[in-house]
Amino acid sequence: MSLGNKETMAKNIKRLMALNQVNATDVCTALGFKAPTFSDWVNAKTYPRIDKIEAMSNYFGVSKADLVEEQLPSNAISYAPTQRIPILGRISAGLPLYAEEQIEGYTYTDLNHGGEYFALRVHGDSMNAIRIYDGDLLIIRKQDVVEDGEIAVVMVNDDEATVKCWHRRENIVMLEPKSTNPTHQMQIYDAKETPIRVIGKVVQNQIMY
Repeated sequence: MSLGNKETMAKNIKRLMALNQVNATDVCTALGFKAPTFSDWVNAKTYPRIDKIEAMSNYFGVSKADLVEEQLPSNAISYAPTQRIPILGRISAGLPLYAEEQIEGYTYTDLNHGGEYFALRVHGDSMNAIRIYDGDLLIIRKQDVVEDGEIAVVMVNDDEATVKCWHRRENIVMLEPKSTNPTHQMQIYDAKETPIRVIGKVVQNQIMY
């Protein structure tokens, strides 16, 4: 995705505000923007930083491209082999996977293949040795079985879900961190004694800088 110009950005912000029936005050209040700064964006005086673009894309439920790129006319026929998927801040026991309390925004993926996908925001450094950093977005294919050695999202003992390298030997489940931090150690469970549930397989990492 290439960055557009100030005029394109201003036009797209106005278009999305109109579509969502919100005004500048609503956007600034929701996202913590300063009103003069936002006004400069809307009036094509300045161009927002990438983190501000991402915040607006999540707020409006669109891709960053919908903000930075020139949009086709409404009567144009376009081809967009993507699907909009929710970004989950955390996955907590007792809540449906896509419960409102867990959704912090939306992103897009071009992965299809008939799968069901969601994104998960990374917390912590337990997988940083394979370039999964705190704040990154992992694209997850929802499935309840993964192969040995694959990176999975796993619910352990009805707690919050964790992202680890999956291993299983009969009833013994081993969740392996891939971290440069030595405090993260292999987690070993007897599946007969501890509830273990695979939620999905990590298929892509949208790296955040």
